Amino acid sequence: MQILQTILLYVVPFLLVLGVVVTVHELGHFLAAKWLGTKIDRFSIGFGRAIAHWTDRSGVEWRIGWAPIGGYVRFAGDENAASIPDAEDLKGMRQALIAQGRGAEINRYFHFKPIWQRAIIVGAGPIANFLLAIAIFAGLLMAFGEWVVPARVATVAPDTPAAAAGFRAGDLIVEAAGRKIQRFDEVKEIISVRAEVPTEFVVQRGGREVHLTATPRWNETNDPVAGKQRLGLLGIAPAQSRDDFIQIRYGPIEAVTRGAVKTWHTLETTVYYLGRMITGQVRADELRGPLGIASVAKNVATLGADSSENFGDKIFRSGINLLQLAALISVSIGFMNLLPVPVLDGGHLLFYAYEAVARRPLAAKVQAAGYRVGLALVLGLMLFATWNDLQRNRVFNLFGGLFS
Repeated sequence: MQILQTILLYVVPFLLVLGVVVTVHELGHFLAAKWLGTKIDRFSIGFGRAIAHWTDRSGVEWRIGWAPIGGYVRFAGDENAASIPDAEDLKGMRQALIAQGRGAEINRYFHFKPIWQRAIIVGAGPIANFLLAIAIFAGLLMAFGEWVVPARVATVAPDTPAAAAGFRAGDLIVEAAGRKIQRFDEVKEIISVRAEVPTEFVVQRGGREVHLTATPRWNETNDPVAGKQRLGLLGIAPAQSRDDFIQIRYGPIEAVTRGAVKTWHTLETTVYYLGRMITGQVRADELRGPLGIASVAKNVATLGADSSENFGDKIFRSGINLLQLAALISVSIGFMNLLPVPVLDGGHLLFYAYEAVARRPLAAKVQAAGYRVGLALVLGLMLFATWNDLQRNRVFNLFGGLFS
C-alpha cells in the first residue's frame, strides 16, 4: 500500500509534468521541421523499447516508449543528434545518397538545409516551451480568472528592511526594481530573489510618489510546496481579508496577454536568480534536480487533493495545480535549452552562428570535444542538483540512522 501511495504521489505527477513539457519541446522541433519540408524518420513519446508504433503517410514512424519521461524526434541521416557534420561528413553523406539513388531527397535532409532553416528548427523547441506556458496560463485565466490583492501595505513589521527604508502602512507600491506593479504577488516575486540587493521602490503616499530604497534580507521558510527555502524578506504585508481580494475576469485576448506577461516575468526571475547563483550571491544548494521536481510535483498534487471533499474534485484540483507547475517548468526548460552548451539547443545555434560567419561547419574534432565538455557540464549539474535533493530530503541522515 505504501509503495502504491508513493507511486501515485511522486512518480505519476512527476512523469505527467515532465512528459508533457519535454514532449511539447520535441513537438516544436517536429512541427518546424515538417513546415520546412524536412525528412523525419521518427517521433517518439517516451524512451526505450516501443510498446506501440505505427508509420504515417509521410513515412514518419510514431512510437510510444515504455519509459514515459519525454520523447525525441529523429531526422533522416541524423546519426548523431548531438553534433553537426563537418564538411567531410556532409560530402560523404551526399555521395552515399546519390549512390543509393536518393539524390532527389538531399534537400529534404536536415543537415543540407540552409542555416536559417536549421536554426528555426532547433530554436522551435524552446519556443514551444514558452508557448506552452503562455497557453496554460491563458487557459487557466480564461477559465477561472484571477484573485488578486492590491500592492497596498497594511502592516510594516518592526526591525525589518521595510521599516528601515521608511515604508508606512497605507503605501501603495506602484514600482519595484524598475517593474510596474499592479498586485502584491508581483512584489513578493521580486523580493524573493533580491535578498541583500538594494532595491528601488516607488510608492503612492498621500497623493504623491515617494521613492524608497530597501535591501531585503535572507529568511528561511518552510513552504508547503517547495519545502525549505531561503528567500528575500522585506517585512511588509497587504490587507488580506476576504473583502480585500479582487477577482479579475479575462477574455481571450486579455488572457493571452496576461499569460505572456506571466511567462516573461517567470523567465526574467529565473535568469536573474541563476545569474546570482553563478556569481556566488545565492547558495548553490538551492538548485533542484529530478528528485526535487518530483517532490514539488507531489506537494502540488497533494495540496490540491487536501483542499477537496470528493475524489473527482481531488483529481480536478490536483490537475489544475500540476498544470501551473508544468507551465513554470516549461519556461525553465525552454531557457535552459537556449544556453550555449554544445549538447543543448543553444549549443547547436552557436555552431550555426560559426558556420554562418566562417562559411563552413565547425571541424568534427572541435565539435566532439565541445560535445564531451557540454555533456560533462550537464551531467555534473544534474548530479549536483540530485545531491542537493538528497540532502534536502535528509536521505543521508536516514542511511546514517540505519547503521547507528
